Amino acid sequence: MNEVGFILSIMPGLLHGAITSVFVSLAAISLGIILGITVCQMRRSQYWPLVRAAGLYISFLRGIPVLVILFLLFYMPSAVNIEVPSLLVAVLALGLNTSAFQAEIYRGGFNSIPAGQIEAAKALGLSRMRILTRIQLPQVLSLTGPELVNEFIILFKNSSLISVIGVTELMRRSEQLVSTTYKPVEVYLAAAIIYLALCLIISRLGERLKGKH
Repeated sequence: MNEVGFILSIMPGLLHGAITSVFVSLAAISLGIILGITVCQMRRSQYWPLVRAAGLYISFLRGIPVLVILFLLFYMPSAVNIEVPSLLVAVLALGLNTSAFQAEIYRGGFNSIPAGQIEAAKALGLSRMRILTRIQLPQVLSLTGPELVNEFIILFKNSSLISVIGVTELMRRSEQLVSTTYKPVEVYLAAAIIYLALCLIISRLGERLKGKH
C-alpha cells in the first residue's frame, strides 16, 4: 500500500478522534464564554475586591500553561480520593484557560462602546441587566468576533494536549495508530491535514458570521 492509500485508510479512525476534539473544544469555548463574560464584568466593577479577584484570576490562568492546568485538575482530585472523568477534566482545563483570555477580549469590546449609549439607555429607565443583554453584549460579540474566532482556533489546537490524560481525541488516536502501524510520518501528516482543515472551517465560519453583521 502506498503512502496516499495508507493515509486514506486511516482517515476514518482519525476523524472519529477528531469528533471528540471538536466536542471538547465546543464545550470548553462555551464554558469560556460564560466565565469570560462574568470575569470581565467583575473586572469592570466599581468594587475593588471584585476587580482584584478578576485580575488575579486572569493573571493566574494566563500565566500557567494549559498542560499544567490539565495535570493539576487531573491529579488533585485523586489526591483526595475523588475520581473525575478525563473528558470533564479536559473541558474544565481548556474552558478555564480560554476564559481568562476571553475576559480581556470582552473588556476591550465593552470599552469600545460609546458611553453615550449607556447613558441614554439609563435615561430611558432600562435596568443594568437589560442594558447588558440588549445593548452591550450584542455589540461586544460583534466587535470582538475576529478575536474570538482566533481564540477558538487556538483552543482547538490546544485540545491536542488532552491526550496526555487519556482522552481519545485526534492526537491520542494518532499515537495509537503509530504504535500499531510504525508509520509516524504518514499518521501525523494525516492528523495535520485534519487539524488544518478544521481550523480553516472555523475561520471560514467566523468570516461568514462577521459578514452577517
